[in-house]
Amino acid sequence: MHEVLTVAEMGEADRLTIASGTAGLVLMERAGRAVAEVAQSMVVAGARILVLCGPGNNGGDGFIAARVLSGRGYAVTLGLLGEASALKGDAALAAQTWTGRVEPLGTLALVDYDLVIDALFGAGLNRPIEGTALAMLSAVVEAKTPILAVDVPSGLAGDTGQVLGYAAQASKTVTFARRKPAHCLYPGRRLCGEVVVADIGISDQSLAQIAPKTHINDPALWSRLVTRPDEEGHKFRRGHLLVVSGGIESTGAARLAAHAGARAGAGLVTVASPSDALPVNAAALSDIMVRRSNGTEGLSQLLADRRRNAVVLGPGVGVGPSTRALVETVLAADRAVVFDADALTSFEGAAEPLAKATRARSNQRLVITPHDGEFSRLFSGKTEILKPLDRLTRARLAASFLSLVVVLKGPDTVIAAPDGRAVISMNGSPWLATAGSGDVLAGIIGGLLAQGHAAFDAAAAGVWLHAEAGRIIGPGLVAHDLPGALRTVTPCLNARPLRGLTCPSNPMGSAIDNPVGTSARPSGASVIGSLIGTSAERSTPAAPAVM
Repeated sequence: MHEVLTVAEMGEADRLTIASGTAGLVLMERAGRAVAEVAQSMVVAGARILVLCGPGNNGGDGFIAARVLSGRGYAVTLGLLGEASALKGDAALAAQTWTGRVEPLGTLALVDYDLVIDALFGAGLNRPIEGTALAMLSAVVEAKTPILAVDVPSGLAGDTGQVLGYAAQASKTVTFARRKPAHCLYPGRRLCGEVVVADIGISDQSLAQIAPKTHINDPALWSRLVTRPDEEGHKFRRGHLLVVSGGIESTGAARLAAHAGARAGAGLVTVASPSDALPVNAAALSDIMVRRSNGTEGLSQLLADRRRNAVVLGPGVGVGPSTRALVETVLAADRAVVFDADALTSFEGAAEPLAKATRARSNQRLVITPHDGEFSRLFSGKTEILKPLDRLTRARLAASFLSLVVVLKGPDTVIAAPDGRAVISMNGSPWLATAGSGDVLAGIIGGLLAQGHAAFDAAAAGVWLHAEAGRIIGPGLVAHDLPGALRTVTPCLNARPLRGLTCPSNPMGSAIDNPVGTSARPSGASVIGSLIGTSAERSTPAAPAVM
């Protein structure tokens, strides 16, 4: 259930299901009944329910929901936008099953209703709502009546989650078969309220034929990355991560990333430190190694050791030409890399030179992790990348332009690959909005890259683990809490959990759904093959640090 379908893909899923022998009216009947079931769960017996129906298939779902609820003893009023005679296809057939009055929306009085079902417009709407529909929804919001939306709240663009002029806040939304981008991307994600995904009989075979490229970031896609270490292994087989530190006044960011990389499983982690910061870093680190590194020459010397197979560059290193030179040095060394923070801002308005360097790489295990501000600075002047309002489209365009994996951070973090694959984070926590949190994320991804995982896999896993650690810690979180919290997250993902470890309970609502001691979680192998590559696609660290 982690596929995310565009409006066009959902339409194709409907078409394939109908072509295989299920009538469109049957699908509509199932959808309407699903809406009725959720509505029934939101009100008491005999409640007054207003169903607002639009002129398309969304309205057809509303007619069926109204019929079912009326038959169960609820006081149902149905308002229609437009004329019943104008309904077409399955919507017209669904309307014929409703034997009650059909009130014109424009003359409908909004009395004391216990629930309003918004079946006016679905996810395919491409223009702002206006006139009678706008007035009615505004009145419902003013009356503070709970709203159950069908598919999406009317006025929400299904493929982007953006508001087309106006959309009312729903208490719950019922959608069908799979979520759409509007259910996952803000502001749509907030406006939908709780999302219920109803099974209306869209087959897995239909989805496989469509092969959607967007998924919810779920451990089923990558849980094989977080595994029990080989009992006969050693630290060099788990990779060696190099984290580049800034000067004496900005060393903390690199140390956060370094600790996170170690907690994520890298066998060795070294902080490359300028001479002035060497005493500070050495005094603050015990299980992380520290080596002197001044400028590009010092960094090149450290990278001469091929066992240092992954690099995190950017947290706290400073903005300017010297950092750009460090980026170029790392790219020339052909290592797996995470660029974050200052490494990206140092290329403000210079995305073209960076793209030229990243496209030329033979090792494509590259990840950048910008937040919105860093993203806007990097792509300053690239209106074709910055113009889209939704994070999913922007991330995909940037990934294609730079030929690398983009982690566009935010409340709805998107991980996008150059070939169009993308996952959307759904387990984020507001407690992660604190200084240093992004440095930890860069380190987690770097630690996974050091172990030989493909960039998209490592980025998706890193984002989920980082978010889940934040959810478990909750209020009072500071960045240095996060690396240690990974110890309570990762055992829950292991196919062979370490003896004696259990998953924490989480009052904040953990996304861990398969605690140790229950049946093994799905491997997700079939999805890995189509979405984020098979194990054969994994890059391996430079010898001898292989996994």
